[in-house]
Amino acid sequence: MLQFFKNENGKTLAIEKPESGAWINIVPPLKQEEFTEIAEALDIPLDFLTDSLDIDERSRYELEDNVKLIVLKTPAENNSFNDSDAFYITIPICIILTHNQIVTVNSFDNGAIKKFLNTFQNRHPDKRNMMVLKIFEKVVQAYMEFLKEINHRRNLLEQKLYDANRNEELLDLMRIQKSLVYFVTTLRSNEMLLMKLQRTNFLALNEEEDEFLQDLIVDTSQALEMANIYTNILSSTMDAFASIISNNQNQVMKRLTSVTVMLQLPTLVASIYGMNVPIPGAHSSFAFYFPILISLGLSLLLGIYFLRKKLF
Repeated sequence: MLQFFKNENGKTLAIEKPESGAWINIVPPLKQEEFTEIAEALDIPLDFLTDSLDIDERSRYELEDNVKLIVLKTPAENNSFNDSDAFYITIPICIILTHNQIVTVNSFDNGAIKKFLNTFQNRHPDKRNMMVLKIFEKVVQAYMEFLKEINHRRNLLEQKLYDANRNEELLDLMRIQKSLVYFVTTLRSNEMLLMKLQRTNFLALNEEEDEFLQDLIVDTSQALEMANIYTNILSSTMDAFASIISNNQNQVMKRLTSVTVMLQLPTLVASIYGMNVPIPGAHSSFAFYFPILISLGLSLLLGIYFLRKKLF
């Protein structure tokens, strides 16, 4: 679906066809006919538009026929119905600078682009580079928000695991770990892209825009550091819980073994007294109580021994 927006007198107006200084946003559902139509109308290489369809597309920039393409990875919630998939994934967004317009292509609903649309009335269409940098800024902010949400969810799951070791919480922690792997990989790629944009001056930035780009690089580095920290914390937590679970299992096996040994003594005494051979005290009126007292006495002594050895 094609969306056309224009900034006029501080207001965001939806228009029916692309104009000079307009922002063209392509969102799902995506149709090949629309790609072909917009490529011909704006003289954009068709592969610039279709690159966003590849979810594994890496962060990069490209120049062809004076049309600039920037591919950036952005975070998004994973709507997969598979319970083992990550909570959050990263998807590509294509930013295309034509001669007179800015085109963004999203293969999925993108929160960063929606936030940019909400502030589009504050943008200056004639300052296209700053508009691109503002999209970068919304992407970095989206990473920060998702990372805070991931950390909050991790804390809640850890608290539940302290109360009861259940597989559900461990599986959710694993899904968070997958999400962080996506974030670390793409943030590192985005950071390299921004640094390369600054080094090569691909966007021909002025001094003010270059300083803004430098701030974005710092923010991206901070988001990457946060993602690395959360990944390390989560890995340590998973290892700690694995050790706790293993230790608890060993304790349970130790107790069960001790109880089994204690129960074997009454069985042994009862088996001896149950043999069809003459035994001491067989004709006594207290013959029934002898094996019971002996069994209880041996079990009690063995239980005291196990307690002193901390086997219970």
